[in-house]
This record gives sequence, structure tokens and C-alpha cells, in this order.
Amino acid sequence: MNTMTLWHISSWEFAALAAAALLVGFSKTAVSGANTVSLAIFAAVLPARASTGVLLPLLIAGDVLAVLTYRRHAHWPTLWRLFPAVAVGVVLGTLFLMRADDGAVGTSIGAILLLMAGVTLWRRRRADDAGEPDAVVSRAGRVKAGSYGVLGGFTTMVANAGGPVMSMYLLSAGFRKLGFLGTSAFFFLIVNVSKVPFSVGLGLIDGDSLLLDAALALFVLPGAVLGRWAVHRINQRLFEQLVIAATIVGGLQLLLR
Repeated sequence: MNTMTLWHISSWEFAALAAAALLVGFSKTAVSGANTVSLAIFAAVLPARASTGVLLPLLIAGDVLAVLTYRRHAHWPTLWRLFPAVAVGVVLGTLFLMRADDGAVGTSIGAILLLMAGVTLWRRRRADDAGEPDAVVSRAGRVKAGSYGVLGGFTTMVANAGGPVMSMYLLSAGFRKLGFLGTSAFFFLIVNVSKVPFSVGLGLIDGDSLLLDAALALFVLPGAVLGRWAVHRINQRLFEQLVIAATIVGGLQLLLR
């Protein structure tokens, strides 16, 4: 984080980061993809590249809470299909971060998110409750899983913005609400933990960033509790609309930042 430490942040800036941390917890247990708003807040308060290093441990904390909440609803065949492609995306994202400036990062991720939202709106359909997600039953589904996996790995490594990409994939694959949340919970816990060595190697995580994380992690838990309460009061159609809306908002703020 260079010279940016907890002690250099004003009370208003800390309040903004605390609200963003609360939203991280909420997004992990309610509306996946909404944490793109958190990404925007962190990037506005902290140096853009350093903000990704601060945000990553908070996302992992939210992932742990989401796994504890929705672990019985994960669809592991889909996860195994995604992981090899995601690994490729993470490596590509690391190489991109070594060369790209903040402007190129924001523009690239924003364009990808808006493209994914557009494709999902075009192809959107209702999945049968008893149906098997198409990610594992057709060749087209496997190709789609690979494509979204690479994009998800790339965007999550570059800007912690893989949530909206994977949200668009899981919606287009026909996942219902709890299956969506359980599958994405395990997916992002595994992927985000695997990103830690890359982030440390790039200097995005250090002692100063972890000090700030220790203070902000206290706000992730109430956000997750609020999300767990809210998700059972949101019907499937509204859930899908909120996920798509959060993706579009996140894409626009990254593209126009």
C-alpha cells in the first residue's frame, strides 16, 4: 500500500470503507455481484492498485461466511468444469497487471462486465427447478463454462471483479437462487485464496493493507447476516434482476471511472 496506512485515512474515508465492507458481506450471502460497488468505493478512497490488495482478504472473509451458510447447495460438477479455465484467467490477469495502468484496468473490466450483462439479457431464460445446469450436460455448455471461466479468472485477478462475470454465467446456466449462492460461495473462496500468493508477489498485500483489513473485517459479518435474512425474502425473478442490475452498475462505474 506504499505509505497508505490505517492512520492516514480520515474518519469519513474509514466510514466509506466500512460501508463497503458491510456490502461485501451482504453481496456474498444475498446478491452476488453487488460488491462491484465496494470495489468502486475502495478504489475511490485508496490508490487504485492498492485497493485490490486491501479488498481481497475482506472478500475471503465474506466467502467463508457464504460457504458456512450455503455449503449444502453447491453444484460441484460445475465447479470442476470451471477451475481449469479460471486458472488460465488468473495467470493472464497477473501478466496484465504487471504491465497495465489503472485506466486500462478499469476500462477493460468495465467493458467485459457490460458485454456479459448484455449477453445474459439476450439469452436469459427460466430454468426448470429439477433441471440440471447446462454447464455439464452439453458441449455448448462446457464451451461456455470455459469462456466465462477465463474471463472470471482474469477479472477477479485484475480488479476483484469476477463476481459479476460468474453471476452472469450461473444465471445463464439456469441456476436457481440457493444453488447459485452455494456454487458461487465455494468458487470464490477457492479462487480468492489462490490469488493471495500472486497479490503478495505483486506487492498488493503487505503489513499496512492487512492492518486496515483487520479493522474493516468487523463490518463484513453484519453484512453477511443481513444478506442471509434478505435472501429468503427475495423471489427468484427479483433475485435475477438485482444480480443483473448490480453487474451493469459495476460495469458502468469501472468503464467511466
